[in-house]
Amino acid sequence: MRSRYTAHVHGLDAYLLQTWHPSTRPASIADPDRAITRWLGLEVRRAGPTTVDAHGVGHARVEFIARYRVDGRGYRLHEDSRFVRQEGRWFYVDGEQR
Repeated sequence: MRSRYTAHVHGLDAYLLQTWHPSTRPASIADPDRAITRWLGLEVRRAGPTTVDAHGVGHARVEFIARYRVDGRGYRLHEDSRFVRQEGRWFYVDGEQR
């Protein structure tokens, strides 16, 4: 989660796409506010526990709050994200905003 937040801060779309599970990955990332977005911080509220299914795939959830500003106005993204671990790598699947 922290590496994906850092990728958002630095505009590393290739990394974000590489760490997004193929089943839910978009073709590209479009953020029209990127140039005027100032990321302020990440708070991981809850992580875990990792479970493993019958196919050996790990599953985990991470609840986080990311704070940012656009044109001086403050926002926060509060999400409960789902991740899977396949072949030793974690991938973002999707998230439910709170």
